[in-house]
Amino acid sequence: MRNRVRNVYLIPYGLWIVLFVVVPIVLIGYFSLFDIDGKISLTNYQRFFTPVYLKMTFASFAYALVITVISLLIAYPTAYWLSKTKHKQLWLLLIIMPSWMNLLLKTYAFIGMLGTYGPVNSFLNTIGIGTRQILFTDFSFMFVAVYIFIPFMILPIFGAIEELSPSLIAAAYDLGASPWTTFRRVIFPLTISGVQAGCQAVFIPALSLFMITRLIAGNRVITLGTAIEQHFLVTQDWGMGSTLAVFLIITMGLTMWATSGRKRVK
Repeated sequence: MRNRVRNVYLIPYGLWIVLFVVVPIVLIGYFSLFDIDGKISLTNYQRFFTPVYLKMTFASFAYALVITVISLLIAYPTAYWLSKTKHKQLWLLLIIMPSWMNLLLKTYAFIGMLGTYGPVNSFLNTIGIGTRQILFTDFSFMFVAVYIFIPFMILPIFGAIEELSPSLIAAAYDLGASPWTTFRRVIFPLTISGVQAGCQAVFIPALSLFMITRLIAGNRVITLGTAIEQHFLVTQDWGMGSTLAVFLIITMGLTMWATSGRKRVK
């Protein structure tokens, strides 16, 4: 009886997964089999393995990887510091609050800040450096992307550090381990699950960025997300856009598999 009731509660969840996950993926795979003339063909998959799209794929990976690494280097010390502060929940709330704001609003805010007549260039003029072209550069794209994604890296790492028993760290010190050795042999291995979750939460959406690349980086940064947007909204080549989406979905799945915690079977 209890199992039957539990199965009834699973029905809405199953319908949601089928309608909003499985069906869209099937439709994307279906549309990827049609060329621009509406004929069933594997032309789109052949086009993907040309230098243009392979270069775009490599650029997407490179940008996503750099954004993830920078976010991790900033987030881990921040999360560790937060776990040691007195008002950790307040500080954590202040870090999370910007993520509640609409992404488009935050992007336009950075356009105003980093623009030619924005406060950043005004400050550079004040200290004698002069006006610099900050917008539409790789730096501005990376900076804004890291700012947007870093709360999603801090949260899982903070949670993993909070679950870490202080007695294990104290035992490492009692056994003569240095702070670096303690971090390398005790703290980091025991919080790797938070690092993996944070890397997933940053790397996967960073692969498919298109709004930030358009508004902040202009045409200097072309990623798979940008190409998908162009094929669906500009060139109307839904087949090629779906093909790029198929490879993006496969890549995301492989990323989740590679960064997921897997227990070894002895």
